[in-house]
Amino acid sequence: QVQLVESGGGLVQPGGSLRLSCVASGIISRFNVMGWYRQAPGKERELVAWITSSGITNYADSVKGRSTISRDNAKNTVLLQMNSLKPEDTAVYFCNLNSNTWGKGTLVTVSS
Repeated sequence: QVQLVESGGGLVQPGGSLRLSCVASGIISRFNVMGWYRQAPGKERELVAWITSSGITNYADSVKGRSTISRDNAKNTVLLQMNSLKPEDTAVYFCNLNSNTWGKGTLVTVSS
């Protein structure tokens, strides 16, 4: 059974930065897609970014240019570096593997 554990959330001021980390454990296919989604209060879950095992990336327009997704395949880890954070980035951020496995989420709050 695959498990995803996120970390790195917290309270940050507007304009600040955070780095989220997700570690996957269990039997994982060599070829996979890991990603980050977020869900703000009262809103649907939405894609933030994903990265394939070969390093191809995709970003939501709302974070493009402000965020970088990366991964370490040897450690089954995916990172999300977020810069120039805005209050509208406030949400629970979820790690995802192959669109069918989810972590429990980590809360990011952007507020002064």
